[in-house]
Amino acid sequence: MTDDVRLPESARLRERAASLVPAWTHTLSKNPTQWMQGIAPAFLARGAGAHVWDVDGNRYVDLPMALGPIILGHAHPVVTEAITKQLQDGITFTLPHPIELEVAELVLDRVPGVERIRFGKTGSDATSAAVRLARAVTGRDHVLAAGYHGWHDWFIATTTRDLGVPAAVKELSGTFPYGDLEGLRERLEARRGLVAAVVLEPSGAEVPADGYLQGVIDLAHEHGALVVFDEVITGFRLGRGGAQERYGVQADLVAFGKALGNGMPISALAGRAEHMDVLNDVFFSGTHGGEILSLAAARATLGVLDADAYARLYSAGAWLRARVEVSVATHDLSHLVSVSGEDPRTLVLVSEPDGADGLWAKSLVQQEMARRGVLYNGNNFICLAHSDEDLEQVADAYDAGFSALARGLSSGGAAGVLALLEADALSPAFRAVR
Repeated sequence: MTDDVRLPESARLRERAASLVPAWTHTLSKNPTQWMQGIAPAFLARGAGAHVWDVDGNRYVDLPMALGPIILGHAHPVVTEAITKQLQDGITFTLPHPIELEVAELVLDRVPGVERIRFGKTGSDATSAAVRLARAVTGRDHVLAAGYHGWHDWFIATTTRDLGVPAAVKELSGTFPYGDLEGLRERLEARRGLVAAVVLEPSGAEVPADGYLQGVIDLAHEHGALVVFDEVITGFRLGRGGAQERYGVQADLVAFGKALGNGMPISALAGRAEHMDVLNDVFFSGTHGGEILSLAAARATLGVLDADAYARLYSAGAWLRARVEVSVATHDLSHLVSVSGEDPRTLVLVSEPDGADGLWAKSLVQQEMARRGVLYNGNNFICLAHSDEDLEQVADAYDAGFSALARGLSSGGAAGVLALLEADALSPAFRAVR
């Protein structure tokens, strides 16, 4: 897998996509700029368990797991059976289906402090509905956010991908530094009486310090704002009740997605009745909000995610974290490579040597891992199908990637790393935000 000759079908489809789909793909992280073309595949054909096969027939251990939704494994038999069975009776109907209530009860039973729920299709649906609802409840317009929350105007206005967002909308959105209560306090004071919602991922690249999440809630409430936990990633991955259960806190509104459907498109907004019942008047509606196949998948997925499942997710993730940390230390890369996050989803972030621009170092690690049959983009999304053998392969691939990076650095710093790349380097998905 060293050039397009080895991946001819990926190359052919990439060229075909260029004249059909703006930016080649419908999801930014799948863009060719995010993968070493000719070394990592451009198109995948199928998946089973923890593995995927590209259109040229090569098999890989999957670490991004479709950006996080696949928590049980690709084509999990329990989920496949649930979808297939429901397919015989229809996909979506003119009126609600009883499964909507069944899945609602399952989620409300698991997540502490939530009393009502509405379903959507994407994480952006759920976070944007939460912001609209918070504005209606508080009578305010401004939003403060930490982390990534989807493509809609209210959030993307805070990033460098804000082309097309009206200036008036940009003025309503701001950011705050995760983990820094004083930083949040300053931004709330700067917009005193204006902030409707404080939105954050409760745990991500950084794990919350003791008392931090409750401090955010107390500070936001002191300023009359609602707190929205974006648990699109953490929900049903960190435990039965997500980050709220894990850290013993309760936000006003919570957005879910990804792992809820093990790959089927489903999201949810949940919260206390006093807030959620305002959705009787706030418009959050879509034709496929109650689509039955995804709800059947969600019911099946939640049924598999028991105590034993979470024990495996944590133990497998902890084992891989430890192996990666040993490799980082062995190759003396702790100044460039960090391992962070929670064990069921760690992030292995590679910085550039000497403050160089670009993603050369990350590109080299991805290149060497792809050559060893592992797909790496920075995320280790552990699924139940990752076997001990798979994790050994992943750990060995990381070690090879770090070995190459250390070799490149020793032979010429950033220039030495660049010299080892066999394809164009990756491009940043976002530049520094404002």
